[in-house]
Amino acid sequence: MTEGSKDRIVVVGLGYVGLPLAVALARGFDVTGFDIDARRVEELKRGSDRTREVDSETLATTGLALTSDRKDCAGADVYIVTVPTPVDSANQPDLGPVMRATETVAGLLDPACKPVIVYESTVYPGVTDDICGPIIERVSGLKRGQDFFLGYSPERINPGDRQHTVDRIVKVVAGENPAITERLADIYGKVTSAGVFRARSIRAAEAAKVIENAQRDINIAFMNEITQIFAKLDISIWDVLEAAGTKWNFLSFQPGLVGGHCIGVDPYYLSYRARQLGQEPDVILAGRSINDRMGIWVADELHGRRRKAGSVLVMGLTFKENVPDLRNSRVIDVVERLRWLGHEVTVHDPLASPEEAREEYAVDLSDDALEGRYDMVFVAVPHAAYAALRDDQIAGLVAEGGLLADLKNLYGDRRLPDSIGRWTL
Repeated sequence: MTEGSKDRIVVVGLGYVGLPLAVALARGFDVTGFDIDARRVEELKRGSDRTREVDSETLATTGLALTSDRKDCAGADVYIVTVPTPVDSANQPDLGPVMRATETVAGLLDPACKPVIVYESTVYPGVTDDICGPIIERVSGLKRGQDFFLGYSPERINPGDRQHTVDRIVKVVAGENPAITERLADIYGKVTSAGVFRARSIRAAEAAKVIENAQRDINIAFMNEITQIFAKLDISIWDVLEAAGTKWNFLSFQPGLVGGHCIGVDPYYLSYRARQLGQEPDVILAGRSINDRMGIWVADELHGRRRKAGSVLVMGLTFKENVPDLRNSRVIDVVERLRWLGHEVTVHDPLASPEEAREEYAVDLSDDALEGRYDMVFVAVPHAAYAALRDDQIAGLVAEGGLLADLKNLYGDRRLPDSIGRWTL
């Protein structure tokens, strides 16, 4: 194993997590970014990042080497695995991507380098030690703790967040022994200005990651539940939160459709492991159940306001505002329910990939949707492009006597004709 900036690092997976990390590491290390998607690699080489996490100028000037050929990654000192860890159709952990990435890395190891394999992918406690380690030993024929070493440093990327970037957040690190922990602290310490935190063990670091998003999920579930209660009392949750937020220790969470690659997924990893241990995760699964049903509740509320099927424009399909990320977007729950209720639904999103929307959700995005008029307009995702619309443009989308449904109250302060009905949480 070499010292300091002489280390050769391979980042496996160049998505929302891996690419920003690889670019940051390349400022001080010899770094290769590897992805099995050759088209993705070619796009990055041309300076185009479809995730919009790294701009073209940065890609043009980075020292990061990019490849889809695993032979270019052999014999590195450190491998950092950043592949997705989704759930399957039954909401069970799908460790397939991380296991396949582990097998790939195992075939590249040079025991003379004493390589460290670090996982950033979200998993339940024990995956790195009990699943990944044995896979590496089996495929490589090497011995853990002697020929190679394991580590874990949970990713904390928030897509679209330009404040909490990988070079500005505290990085949690853990190695299988104190020396490896210090090794990782040195590497990540050169990346972030916020410093590193040395977790007591790999399992503790894995657990810390999985509860970060489970905690948010539970708090948002509470907000979604009280939103439904207050709706029966004809009270807007936004009015309630404005008042409650004046208390110094009130926690600032908002209701909504909970999707994305973390919050809507990570709790299932924790609950899966809990059940393996004979512990029923009541609170975790209750929160998940509420959030998973929120889209249907919203659609039913909207349908109840109209009392008949009609034309609907859904504005926004991504899982959150100002990102092109469609992973696990729960807007689709509203779209499908409205269609089931008989509505003719048109979907628009200025950031989402039409090809990905078609592939993932069988939805054809409309380019000219904002030029039409609809019985109902549902503002699902408060993209900046939608916030920039003038009052007359917003009003022009809604047919006479139609309904403007505004999930996040983006247009709460807009002056619109009285003939337009208004709805929000």
